[in-house]
Amino acid sequence: MMSISNDVPVDDRIIDAAAECVIAFGVDRVTLAEIARRAGVSRPTIYRRWPDTRSILAAVLTARITNALKEIEVSGSDRAALVQRMVAMAARLRDDEVIMSVLSTGPDLAMVYIAQRMGTSQQILLEAVADALAVAQADGSVRAGDPRQLAAMCVLIVQSAIQSAQMVAPVLDVAALDIELAHSLNGYLRP
Repeated sequence: MMSISNDVPVDDRIIDAAAECVIAFGVDRVTLAEIARRAGVSRPTIYRRWPDTRSILAAVLTARITNALKEIEVSGSDRAALVQRMVAMAARLRDDEVIMSVLSTGPDLAMVYIAQRMGTSQQILLEAVADALAVAQADGSVRAGDPRQLAAMCVLIVQSAIQSAQMVAPVLDVAALDIELAHSLNGYLRP
């Protein structure tokens, strides 16, 4: 079990503890009591921030995805740089223990964000990709079209590559998957 320092802000300790629980137990067996114990806080402290365990898990996913987005840097603002960043993001999230644990142990939770509604992290990704697409459109490296619509399709393509990577692993190892994902995104976005 990871030690969570009291020097870390309470919200971050709770998020980190919930992530530990997802890895250790799977989504369905995460309890608010165990999150509180691992974070070194009381259950009321958690309830003041989140109404239930599912809300904490949503916050965990948002934190993991937005942190990955912030940490992946690529030089340039053209289509090639944007595609490189999206492929790196997919690789990063495919390797994230928490994300993969949610996909494998919490299909009900995962399906909410795959098929029913866009979560906070997906909205953040959509806006980041749309902004980058608008810049790349201005330099002529991305085809014309509504940047938000193009971004939505890119998010769907990348999300599919993340959630289905394990299924296609016998055909596409991670290196081949990254190559094909880049090819797909480039083909979709090319003017």
